[in-house]
Amino acid sequence: MLMSKAFTREDDETEEPVVPTLVSPLPPGAKNYMTAEGAQRLRTELADMLDEKRPALARTAATDPEAKRELAQLDQRIRYLQQSLSTAEIVPPTGTLPDQVAFGSTVTVRDTKGVTSIYRIVGVDEADFERNEVSWLSPIARALMNARLGQKVPFKFPRGATELEVVKIE
Repeated sequence: MLMSKAFTREDDETEEPVVPTLVSPLPPGAKNYMTAEGAQRLRTELADMLDEKRPALARTAATDPEAKRELAQLDQRIRYLQQSLSTAEIVPPTGTLPDQVAFGSTVTVRDTKGVTSIYRIVGVDEADFERNEVSWLSPIARALMNARLGQKVPFKFPRGATELEVVKIE
């Protein structure tokens, strides 16, 4: 007697791990701008994954379900980095001291309370809050883009609206 697969239970360890797909934060049709430094960091991360992390996980994934799940996540990150780097448009730094905020600029701003903050405007895949690097698509970057030295730019933080004065552009 044959039984339908619907009524059988497969061993959980034979199932492929389900990993949510990584999706680019770029809107459709937007260019994948990136600084040279950010592209190099992503290339280094990719090389480390391919040369070190993936081979180590692949050896244990056959017998360890957790390693198999980690390998699936790692493979997804590898594919994401490969796609990002293949579509990256490296924006070269300007050769002169800028007087206007542009992609790749490091901007020092002061709010109305005198608090100073520094932001570097970078690509979406290289943004890193801990390094004060913000995506060129972020609200703060969009507000500062094209501002000139000394200019006051209105901006609304979650805690309230303020004006940011551009005090330095590098």
